Amino acid sequence: MKHIEKGAGLASAPRDFIRDLNADNLSAGLVAGIFGLSAGVIHISAGTAAGLPQEFTLLWVISYLMINGLFGLFLPAYYRLPLPMANSIPGALLFAAIIPLVGLNEALGATLIAGAIALVVGLAGWMSLVMRLIPMPIVMGMVAGILLKFGINMVMPLQEALLPATVMILSFFFAARFLRRVPPLVVTLLVGVGYMALSGADFSSVTFSFKLPEFIMPAFTLEAFLAYGLPLALILVGMETPAGVGLVKGMGFKSAPANAITALGGFGTMVSAFFNLHSTCIAAPMTGICSGPEAGSHDKRWVAAVIVGIIFVTAAPFYGFVFSLIEAMPSYFIAIIAGLALLRVISSAMQMTFSGKHEVGAMFSFLIAVSGIQILGIGSSFWALVLGAGLSMLVEFRDFDFSRESATSRSSAASAR
Repeated sequence: MKHIEKGAGLASAPRDFIRDLNADNLSAGLVAGIFGLSAGVIHISAGTAAGLPQEFTLLWVISYLMINGLFGLFLPAYYRLPLPMANSIPGALLFAAIIPLVGLNEALGATLIAGAIALVVGLAGWMSLVMRLIPMPIVMGMVAGILLKFGINMVMPLQEALLPATVMILSFFFAARFLRRVPPLVVTLLVGVGYMALSGADFSSVTFSFKLPEFIMPAFTLEAFLAYGLPLALILVGMETPAGVGLVKGMGFKSAPANAITALGGFGTMVSAFFNLHSTCIAAPMTGICSGPEAGSHDKRWVAAVIVGIIFVTAAPFYGFVFSLIEAMPSYFIAIIAGLALLRVISSAMQMTFSGKHEVGAMFSFLIAVSGIQILGIGSSFWALVLGAGLSMLVEFRDFDFSRESATSRSSAASAR
């Protein structure tokens, strides 16, 4: 455990949560939580496309919210950092695709092994090496490429829903300009809900349901591990943690506990394997919302991440109802809210991507992430990091400064002796 970073602890967390809670981090947490709830639609779409039973897909989403919500309560509270937990979306797509080929129990067995690998990497303190091999401009290039889609999705409704989209977007900027004491996201949420109420949105299809996660025993096969478990482990270690750490640092936080994030995600993934869930990890888009300027002062943004955990745990048993409510809303509603929440985060990520070093690698990382390509069934986020770092190492090797870092390490060791 010596490689796991120390945090502020949990003893005073409830008291500090109440002390630090304010309108800014509350609104950011609500937006991030709503975004996370809407991500369940991706799971349902992937499960439907793979021909998985609707009952399983609903349990999958319920487990996603309940388990990641519980882990998401402790990580930000312990470190006092905006570190919301969720699951890997690329991993979700792989999971849905592999179940018809190898079976659910076998896919969950591969998930268990992938989680164990991530746990070992975090406990061993190897994330510092991973982060050196994938420099910050390349990580932020991938992040900027992924988040750019949210910005584009924010303005796309102007094409087909001009009036409501214009009203919601303008309300955000008018609030930022004239209502200094009211978070702009809160104003936009209220304006959007008000518009839907006045326009006669149909909520007749909303239904109530209650369901808890169910235990299942994983099984183990080499085929499932090679086809799904190994790629998932690489995604958790090589993509999810670097993306989350990059976002937190990009928002002005001096450090982020990369080893702890990876180890806790690995342990959470192992737990997930017994409850129809494919992974637990830091949630990059929600990290962007919780760590961004809209969440208020730096030292209080961690509260937004805890609020996400509370929303997840509370909503999990009722997700059938939540999903029917989300379906009743126009698709532009969540797209605009998420895009506005991430606007300044996208800007910061773009600045760090093209900050000077690793220009070729960062550019390729950005372009690959934007493209959305899939290679060997693995999504663009992973390949943006791998190919971006590989190209940078080929043509910009001096930017890595391995020799200088090694010399510094040797000097520090000599001084210690």
